[in-house]
Amino acid sequence: MLIELQDHLTHLTLAPAVGGSIVNWRVRASGQPLLRPSDQAALDTGLPGKLACYPLAPWSNRIANGGFDTPAGWLALTPNSLTDPLPIHGSAWQQAWRVVSQSADEVLLALECATPFAYRAEQRFRLRNGELSIALRVTHLAEQAAWHGLGLHPYLPRLPATRLQAKASQVWLSDASKLPTGLAAVPHAWDFQASKNLPEDLVDNGFSQWDGHCRIEQPELGYALECQATGADYFLLYCPPGLGFFCIEPVSHPVNAHHLPGRPGLKLLEHNQSVQLNFTLKYIPTVGGGLLPMAVDQSCM
Repeated sequence: MLIELQDHLTHLTLAPAVGGSIVNWRVRASGQPLLRPSDQAALDTGLPGKLACYPLAPWSNRIANGGFDTPAGWLALTPNSLTDPLPIHGSAWQQAWRVVSQSADEVLLALECATPFAYRAEQRFRLRNGELSIALRVTHLAEQAAWHGLGLHPYLPRLPATRLQAKASQVWLSDASKLPTGLAAVPHAWDFQASKNLPEDLVDNGFSQWDGHCRIEQPELGYALECQATGADYFLLYCPPGLGFFCIEPVSHPVNAHHLPGRPGLKLLEHNQSVQLNFTLKYIPTVGGGLLPMAVDQSCM
């Protein structure tokens, strides 16, 4: 069952049963996609990575070494994706969520999960005046404390003139397994302090010391998105060459934080303690944008 929300400017479609994912977010007047558009074939795969956005909990991205330490001892993990040899993105995206409450412009989804430990997750989606607000909250239910991290994985349309602005001071360099090897100054090609086009070469890296703000300009589609995250001091940027999408993911911690010194960004939660990440995306119509047909590659990370 799909859930639909709308305000006077935009229309949102959710698939609670498919990882609590967003299927589409569009401009009502023109039909233009504000997130990567998903068709019925994408929905029929049952894979959140073929849709527009999905939640990351109780961690974001990859974890090495087959698990991580907790106060109760070693927590073993197994790979959970056919496309990656490492455990990735937690477990919330692979569960069916339920609808707790719904109105015309707001819905609350919830999930109780026992893997890799017991937790409850909630996503609150709200549309107001062209602004999509997503609040992702996780409460630890296990008796033994464990490390938690959060994130969101939105896919954005990528056209030749798509531009990004996002201020970060450092970037995590990565090895062939996509695990971080160390922090470095942001190279010029990846420096989005000022708005610029996306790089032509592959980017699949985490950025740190982020102020939580980003701006995505889509002149061919006639709009910009002003975005703001809280509870996320990092973002992951994924720009696959030659495909019609990119991802900028607000996350609470860097990749493999469970094995980095000090476990940056992770929260050790005791029973009934919670952590939350908020992300808002504001639709801003711009002058001179065309109405281009979209043929977006549905490949995923």
